[in-house]
Amino acid sequence: MTLLDRERLVTRTGVRLEVRAARGEDERALSAFLAKVTPEDMRFRFLSTLGAPGHDQLVALIEKPSANGESLIAWGEDGAIAATAVLAGDAAGERAEAAILLRGDLKGQGIGWTLLERLVAEARSRGYAVVESLEDRANHAALRVENDMGFDTAPVEDDPTLVWVSKRLR
Repeated sequence: MTLLDRERLVTRTGVRLEVRAARGEDERALSAFLAKVTPEDMRFRFLSTLGAPGHDQLVALIEKPSANGESLIAWGEDGAIAATAVLAGDAAGERAEAAILLRGDLKGQGIGWTLLERLVAEARSRGYAVVESLEDRANHAALRVENDMGFDTAPVEDDPTLVWVSKRLR
């Protein structure tokens, strides 16, 4: 099954998710989702502070990040968006960047872990050599998950507040 299809995932805590590619009609639900994301998590995901997202920002979350990527939505059992996940591959097919954003009230339930695990599996199936992510050093929860999943860390030369995390797939 590819990420273009609907897929049901279950986290380690039993949370059931339905994951599928983002669509244009998801804009209103994405706006409601982002209202439930903490300002700190918005900063961690976008590496800047954002106010209420406008139409253009919502469309950017819906559109595929590249020809070799996916923009996904994970729907929770309550029928609302629980998380978004993006896999953006480079044109050479060597590296894929992963990014995940969770609703604040759903943290600590294994959703981030489950989605990252799925993105890594998708990147591997597409033949990428590396999955990576740019993280704020203060994003301890994400760094802990990535460390537990075998990602390595490296400093970002010109910005001591950021770190690259990467996992070799082959």
